[in-house]
Amino acid sequence: MNDAVLALNAGSSSIKFALYEIAAGHAAKPLLHGQIEGLGGKPHFTARDPSGAMLSEQRWTHGEAPDHEALLGTLLDWVDHHLGSDRLVGVGHRVVHGGAAHGAPERVTDALLDDLDRLTPLAPLHQPHSLSPIRAIARARPDLAQVACFDTAFHRTMPAVATRLALPRRYESDGVRRYGFHGLSYEYIAGRLATVAPALAEGRVIVAHLGNGASLCAMHGGASQDTTMGFTALDGLVMGTRCGSIDPGALLYLQQSGGLSASQLEDLLYRRSGLLGVSGLDSDMRALLESSEPAAAEAVALFIYRFVQLAGGLVATLGGLDGLVFTAGIGEHAPAIRAAACAKLDWLGIALDQRLNHAGNGRISAAGSRVAVWVIPTDEEAMIAQHTIAMLQSRH
Repeated sequence: MNDAVLALNAGSSSIKFALYEIAAGHAAKPLLHGQIEGLGGKPHFTARDPSGAMLSEQRWTHGEAPDHEALLGTLLDWVDHHLGSDRLVGVGHRVVHGGAAHGAPERVTDALLDDLDRLTPLAPLHQPHSLSPIRAIARARPDLAQVACFDTAFHRTMPAVATRLALPRRYESDGVRRYGFHGLSYEYIAGRLATVAPALAEGRVIVAHLGNGASLCAMHGGASQDTTMGFTALDGLVMGTRCGSIDPGALLYLQQSGGLSASQLEDLLYRRSGLLGVSGLDSDMRALLESSEPAAAEAVALFIYRFVQLAGGLVATLGGLDGLVFTAGIGEHAPAIRAAACAKLDWLGIALDQRLNHAGNGRISAAGSRVAVWVIPTDEEAMIAQHTIAMLQSRH
């Protein structure tokens, strides 16, 4: 009989999951992956084997759709059935915010959940969706071990000057500082880069996690030195529906002269800005690249402009650049965005091989490029599984 762990990556409308067998040591052998989409509407469950072949699929209509907790119960029951004589021994979760106190994965306890609840104002779109599945599984399977893996933990290596905000010191003591996010993705990429390009991994690298949420991370020797997201996941790059960096005076103006309440301002900045707000059309980069509307092109241009602007700042932080890695949905699947960003960074000596860029996997820079450019698919669930297995085995 073999043991297995389940990795969950929960969002507002979907839950990604992956099942891993615990192999020799702390290794995680992938068994399957899938997701439950359409939460709150018409849920759609899919599970695939490591080759991508469909193992199971189920859809629900509005009238028959179970709630989130029942869907998680369905997932756990399905996993038990799929495992047969093997057994599920733990569930690992991506938790977006760990705050100042949680810098490494932890076994879930009631005290931990209470502490993480208090961080919800720092990540109002994400933290509740991180914690809800943990509580649901605790009610359904109270004896099943659970592990929280924090998206902020990877950035604990940033120097103090990179975490500090220019506010009175008492606010820093209250936790008002730059944390950084997408840490599980960056941790995975750092590990993969050490395998596929070990010499580059020891150098100065910017990793671009470009998806509906987007950020950049400056690494040296595989450790985070700075990142574009800060106190919250609003900061930095233009994102699907989030504004990115903005003059705080503009926010004061919107409140004082525009009459926006705090909740209205939160809705504007998190849900109605970014690519969606600038284009007035869509938050999906694919749709904007296919559109002939001028506003769509303007939104894409702003995305590229901010990318180049912030990447240049991180190059200065690192004192130069040896490598640039693209990952996540846009980073992995939008060669036009990669090409446009790299063209504006050609002053660094970046040169793409257009054939390799179109293929979009592995090294995509030209032979004479002074900066190595890579596309490496991220896998947050694999990172969650590794941490979960390590935590479970640390008990013995």
